[in-house]
Amino acid sequence: VQLVESGGGLVQAGGSLQLSCVASTRTLRTMIMGWFRQAPGKEREFVAAISGSGVSTGYADSVKGRFTISRDNAKNTAYLQMNVLKPEDTASYYCAAKIDAFRQYETSQTYPYWGQGTQVTVSS
Repeated sequence: VQLVESGGGLVQAGGSLQLSCVASTRTLRTMIMGWFRQAPGKEREFVAAISGSGVSTGYADSVKGRFTISRDNAKNTAYLQMNVLKPEDTASYYCAAKIDAFRQYETSQTYPYWGQGTQVTVSS
């Protein structure tokens, strides 16, 4: 499974961006999709995840109420809508996928498939 992210860029604090992750598989509906981010000098951290059906979602406390994860299985695509962006959201954002029940979705080591990342920079 290949994952390709897009939508990153430079935005002022308080602004919005939408990231997309297109998967090369037609069985995306069987896979949990997750978004993670990594800032320079920091460990990769969980941002959000969504179940295969899209019914269940999970978010890091730092993004709750500001970010929304969604998916369109017909388009083999997952999205991360990011609103009210803060300078501390600056990082490389990665999408990931795995075939599993909706559990341990915060743990990056449980995801076998990863995209190459897209940079998000939020200026103050």
